[in-house]
Amino acid sequence: MSSPYATSNFLRLGVNIDHVATIRNARGGRHPDPLRAAHLAVEAGADGITAHLREDRRHISDGDIARLKAELTRPLNLEMAATDEMLAIALRHVPNACCLVPERREERTTEGGLDVIRGGEQLKKIVHTLKDAGIRVSLFIEADARAIEASAHLGADIVELHTGQYCERALEDDAKGVAKEVERLRQAAQLADELGLEVHAGHGLTYNTVAPVARMPQIVELNIGHFLIGEAIFGGLHSAIRHMRTLMDQARAEPKRPLAAQ
Repeated sequence: MSSPYATSNFLRLGVNIDHVATIRNARGGRHPDPLRAAHLAVEAGADGITAHLREDRRHISDGDIARLKAELTRPLNLEMAATDEMLAIALRHVPNACCLVPERREERTTEGGLDVIRGGEQLKKIVHTLKDAGIRVSLFIEADARAIEASAHLGADIVELHTGQYCERALEDDAKGVAKEVERLRQAAQLADELGLEVHAGHGLTYNTVAPVARMPQIVELNIGHFLIGEAIFGGLHSAIRHMRTLMDQARAEPKRPLAAQ
């Protein structure tokens, strides 16, 4: 059974505002304000806002989540580790969606997909508790058939495919590696859709790498953050998001092309 969300040709853009908070926290105080960034992102065309509340609170804070939930006019996607602490916070604020991600204190950024195969009853309990509260549940996973099948078994609504390896191959100018990773993502998106999962993708996407992923018809949302916040330094957040939105729309409107031509 294919996901009902793959019937629309529109590709949503979720903007991750974590690193606005990173800059704020580098000096302390209230500036720059992640909530202001969220409002600007919505004005520029973001379809949703993503924020990752980490165990060590290195960027987004508990107060940020409360303000985002209270004031946002677009869906809030809370990225979180699959822990009892984060589950309690999610149930208190009831965001539109929660994306469960792996988390290690020493990592600079999320380094890979969640281990849904060995997640066991604890992960299944968190998934179903969130769903019972009316929160849509996404699992951030590698583009791997076993991980997709396990995500469906756990009862997830959504899988977000980790695009980090694809983006790394692109940075290395590794044409064969890029082609391999694009095909791996394509097959994963197709399988997830066939299993009735809504398909998202994200991590490391830039102006130069977004198009091949945006062309995959089963993917209905891209989540992009660090690159857009970095580009905002040079040309403003509104401009950065509008340009990404344009590239996504152009790629989505293009007819299917052979992989070698992408």
